[in-house]
Amino acid sequence: MIVPRLRASTWPGWLSLIALLLAALHLLVERYRWPMVPAYVLTAVLLAAWWWQRLGWPIRPVSGTVVGVAIGLGVLGLVVAAVLPVIVPVFQFPQPSGPHAIGTVTYHWTDNERPEVFTATANDPREVVVQIWYPAKEDSAAPRAPYMQDAHAIAFWFTWLLKVRLPEWVSGQLTSVTTNAVTAAPVAPTEPSYPVLIFMEGLSGFRQMNTFLFEELVSHGYIVAAIDQPYVTAAMEFPDGRQVFGLPKSDVWPLIQQSLHPGETAPELEGRAFPDGIIPYLARDAMFTLDQLTAVNVADPHGILAGSLDLERAGIIGVSLGGIVSPAACRMEPRLRACLTMEAPITAAVVDAGLEQPTLLVIGDVETMRRAGWSQADIDQHHTTMRALFENLAGDGYFVTTHGMYHLNLTDAPLLLPLPLRALGLLGPIAVRRGHDIVEAYALAFFDRHLKGLPGPLLDGASPQFPEVRFEGRR
Repeated sequence: MIVPRLRASTWPGWLSLIALLLAALHLLVERYRWPMVPAYVLTAVLLAAWWWQRLGWPIRPVSGTVVGVAIGLGVLGLVVAAVLPVIVPVFQFPQPSGPHAIGTVTYHWTDNERPEVFTATANDPREVVVQIWYPAKEDSAAPRAPYMQDAHAIAFWFTWLLKVRLPEWVSGQLTSVTTNAVTAAPVAPTEPSYPVLIFMEGLSGFRQMNTFLFEELVSHGYIVAAIDQPYVTAAMEFPDGRQVFGLPKSDVWPLIQQSLHPGETAPELEGRAFPDGIIPYLARDAMFTLDQLTAVNVADPHGILAGSLDLERAGIIGVSLGGIVSPAACRMEPRLRACLTMEAPITAAVVDAGLEQPTLLVIGDVETMRRAGWSQADIDQHHTTMRALFENLAGDGYFVTTHGMYHLNLTDAPLLLPLPLRALGLLGPIAVRRGHDIVEAYALAFFDRHLKGLPGPLLDGASPQFPEVRFEGRR
């Protein structure tokens, strides 16, 4: 439409029609999302211009300057239309490597025996939302479950990560991302029951934040129950529509530090003093969830999981804040038989007492953490306390130190906003898939050995398969 000799041809117009058909197909299959708006507009403008020419309507002569500006705007529109969906993608989770398909179902539970400490109302009970992923019967035609339905959670998580308040419409398109799971699918009959893993989320995170790992573990015959913990999660919505947003880090962090290094003066929140900090309270969410899962195993209100949960083989996974909570929960709860904690300092009580359960500790090396911008004090706190727990374990222990993996590489974050997070220096130099492969491989080997009694050869020593990993084990 710009070059006169090409303007006389008919094929550019047919390309405009093809673009319109592709746009319609996209809207039908993938649905509207805002990063595609420049492509929508560009398609409409080009189609309108082509029809203007086809109808023979007059075109007034314009100066070379106007033509140049038009060309520049057109090129800019093409660049924006191409780049924006790449910066904010609707991504796909990789197909898990195990033999099982995946089902998912969500529960809302109220602990009437325990008050909510994050609110000023004395009579508020503690409530949690727990999403469960489980081995399911294969149904290739069934629609896949959405990654998440609440744009609040992801918007607030990005706000916490980027230190900039993002409007919900920016991240709302991520509600279009689907997983490999099917909602309320029948349980796979391959085994009479499956080991259960509890997942504890990070501060200002969300329960789905490690879906890449959940799906891999479930495909190999595990049930994963991820807990949304009100007021430390980014944001969450209860089934009745109530929304709860995470408290500022400035409010929660003193309570966390009190558990890590108790001070003489107990920090307070909403008029309550926390001499032991907040970690024991958050750990009781895991214990309460185990109680509720025991009830589900007898009579599931969804009519799906009853009899399928092997709670004699239960473990726990935590990352960041969840990695602080997980060892604390193991210290308090003997029903948890194995503990995986990723890049988190360990509470003073756990370091002093040690753990009876087999424990896998994963952390970035000092050089990588410095490159990621960690303060020396935070690096020392993480490495010193995790090392102290490793040395004080009563059972089997494994210390995995990774190179090139930043904190967010342990989560789904590299899939959500890969280019912006890498540009901001929030992702390590390791390839996204490679980092996830490392986490999946060591987690699967660990739980296979200690919950299923399988060999788990990856835990026998350094592996040439993962030269980025420094491995230490003790038995």
